[in-house]
This record gives sequence, C-alpha cells and structure tokens, in this order.
Amino acid sequence: MEMRGFLIFWSVLSVTIAALSLGPSFAHTLESLPRLTKWSPALWRETTVFNAQFQLFLLIGAPLDIAAIVCPAVLVWMLRDEPRAFWFVLAATLLYALALVLWTVLVKPANGVLATWTPGPIPGNFDSIRLRWETGHMAVTAAKAIGFVSLALGLLSIRQA
Repeated sequence: MEMRGFLIFWSVLSVTIAALSLGPSFAHTLESLPRLTKWSPALWRETTVFNAQFQLFLLIGAPLDIAAIVCPAVLVWMLRDEPRAFWFVLAATLLYALALVLWTVLVKPANGVLATWTPGPIPGNFDSIRLRWETGHMAVTAAKAIGFVSLALGLLSIRQA
C-alpha cells in the first residue's frame, strides 16, 4: 500500500476508534442527570452494580480506549512532516490518554468500592461513591470530546496531495 493509502487507512481507523471510544462515555454523561437527581439510591445501585449491565463497557470499551490512544499515536508519527495536522493529532492522542488517566484516578477507585457492595441496606458512603462515579465519567467524556474535535481538526488539516 502506498504511503497516501496507508495515511488514509490510519486516519479512518483512528477517527472510527476514537468515536467508538467516545460513544459509551458520552452515553454515561447523558444518563448522569437523572441518575443523580431522580433515581433512588436502590435503583442506582441495582442498575449500576448488579446484573452486569456495564460488563461490555469493560470487555469492549477498555480495548477501544487503548486503541483510541495507539491509533492516533501511529498517525502522529505518520504526520510528523505536516506540522498543523501533527499538533492537532498529538493533542488528540494526549487527550485520549488523559481520559484513561482520569478514568483510572476517578472511576476505577469507585468501581473498586462498588464491587464490594451486596444486596441489602444502602451503604453509608453511597452518595460520595455515586458522585465520584458519575462525575468521573463526565470528566472522561470531556477529555475524549475535546480529543475527538482535535483529531477531526487534525485530519482536516492534512495536505491534499
């Protein structure tokens, strides 16, 4: 495959993976307002902790999150001679990496606590864990959304030759 074809392939792959990574995070954010303001603690705990509702977020979402860093990183290397596109795509790569760091720092510890919950009375730390889990996902979404825009700007900045 010629270099131009390889660049097009990696561009399409990167933006597709980035979009697929952003999608579940954005869905979490869209759900957060009613989950924080209208849902009872019992409903929140039942839907979030029990019945494996978010299992596919781990099985499919986690590899997508890694790929959303790796694919644009390859693209960064390919664009090293195109400064404008290079910087936008580098920023996108770093923002998707930041999103993973935010998930690790904010959401993962909450998930660790959620994994200890069992049916029965609502735990005393419920409000703080729920808030950390929901706002953690919002922070992840913000980093990914800005990263996605940066990736799109980078792809639009590639010289047409």
